[in-house]
Amino acid sequence: MTNKIRVGIVGYGNLGKGVHSAIKQNPDMELVAIFTRRDVAAVKVAAGGVEVLNVAEAGQYTNKIDVMILCGGSATDLPEQGPFFAKMYNTVDSFDTHAKIPEYFAAVDQVAKASGKTSAISIGWDPGLFSMNRMLAGAILPEGKEYTFWGPGVSQGHSDAIRRIPGVKGGIQYTIPVNEAIERIRKSENPDLSTREKHLRDCYVVAEEGADQEQIAEKIKTMPNYFSDYDTKVTFITETELKQNHSRMPHGGFVIRSGKTGWNKENNHIIEFSLKLDSNPEFTSSVLVAYARAVYRLNQEGQTGAKTVFDIPLGYLSSKSPEDLRRELL
Repeated sequence: MTNKIRVGIVGYGNLGKGVHSAIKQNPDMELVAIFTRRDVAAVKVAAGGVEVLNVAEAGQYTNKIDVMILCGGSATDLPEQGPFFAKMYNTVDSFDTHAKIPEYFAAVDQVAKASGKTSAISIGWDPGLFSMNRMLAGAILPEGKEYTFWGPGVSQGHSDAIRRIPGVKGGIQYTIPVNEAIERIRKSENPDLSTREKHLRDCYVVAEEGADQEQIAEKIKTMPNYFSDYDTKVTFITETELKQNHSRMPHGGFVIRSGKTGWNKENNHIIEFSLKLDSNPEFTSSVLVAYARAVYRLNQEGQTGAKTVFDIPLGYLSSKSPEDLRRELL
């Protein structure tokens, strides 16, 4: 295929590696370069033939890259990298600090419009695909209630919080939806659910030799903002068990809307969207790559500024032509 969409990656952690893998599955794209803040020589690339450069050199590739996919973290990386790269490139990122999305959107939008670029922000599955389904379900069933459940899967933030406790050598935390709550919603009971009623926290911890395990468990269960509002289970395991049984990064979840129609609201309806993911970063990467295609097409049409999943036509994500989509999928 000629005229492939030329892609760059900023950051080569789990997400960046996933983007690299996903590009290989999209024949209309090619990876031009990977940009890193680390020592370039220390970055091991999964497949050859790709330049690895220091992020300081990114400005030299504006004529060689159509879309830059930003794979940094939301806490400190993307608030700086989003507006910085939108000055030079069309971009896609996975900014996921929900409360700060409006201000992040505004910052990127201002720069992207000024530079004539297009930037898809907060792309992934939540925010992203889940956001789209919450919006769609609410538009179709305005009389109803919406519920979002996450898991079963690894919460990286909560796992990191465990590992910061004195006496903890290693640890991982799984977020698990409460099945009883989900079944009540599917029966159209429309319950008001507390935080504790929706999710469990399941923790696996490697304690340092001589550490007080009861004290560690108590610190985990009472940790504000992370565990204190949940039923939390703590299991102590060996370092070998942690590596053998808990090295993958599964995740997933549900968006459910329970709604009513009819003059007397006599008919119940359930809209449900669910994900079951073996690898959270690889799935998120695949979403980013699909949106890179959409960003390229929007920019070719002259649409600039920041965009979210609410602003981008679904057909633009597909490598198929509009004619093929109508014939094959409509």
